[in-house]
Amino acid sequence: MRIHKEGFGIILTTLLLLIAINAPLEIWASATWYQKTVLGLSLIFFILIVQFFRHPHRTTPQGNDLVIAPADGKVVVIEEVEEPEFIKGKCRQISIFMSPLNVHVNRYPVSGSVIYEKYHPGKYLVAWHPKSSTENERTTVVVKHEKGNVLFRQIAGALAKRIVCYSKVGHTAKTGGEYGFIKFGSRIDIYLPLSAEINVKLNQKTTGGETVIAKMV
Repeated sequence: MRIHKEGFGIILTTLLLLIAINAPLEIWASATWYQKTVLGLSLIFFILIVQFFRHPHRTTPQGNDLVIAPADGKVVVIEEVEEPEFIKGKCRQISIFMSPLNVHVNRYPVSGSVIYEKYHPGKYLVAWHPKSSTENERTTVVVKHEKGNVLFRQIAGALAKRIVCYSKVGHTAKTGGEYGFIKFGSRIDIYLPLSAEINVKLNQKTTGGETVIAKMV
């Protein structure tokens, strides 16, 4: 299992902390059951941290008109909305919620040229809160596709305290290519032209880099 580079420091820190907690118990604690309980809980916690930063290989479907899920998770929003930051007009929004158990690597949904990128500091409302798209910490990226601009937004949640975005204006986006990471649960909003054909349903599970969520027409 590959581990994402964003997890190296956290995994090492967690390991050292758990060793610091368990080592004195092995030396001084007299209650064997207590030692085993703490050790067992420590191992479970460490495994959860490691699995959060897993980085599996994904095979992305080919087709320049395909819009691919940028993250693992569940579709929680499909609707027509007004996007005020960049598009400044009506578009179709698809939102994918990521639980702490999902892979949290974020991938480009389409290929093209990155024409906009902006980080917004903000609150840490739960990711499914209606105002999280506009009030939470977030990073917006726009890719110019041959059939229209596609905007996608990383949104921090109640647990996520750091959004990582590698995308910069002028970069070339490749569908399925890695562009960021959100630590410890959140969501991604994707905004598509009204002409786009939606290929997913509410509550459908998605696999980042593989699930076709829409088609540009």
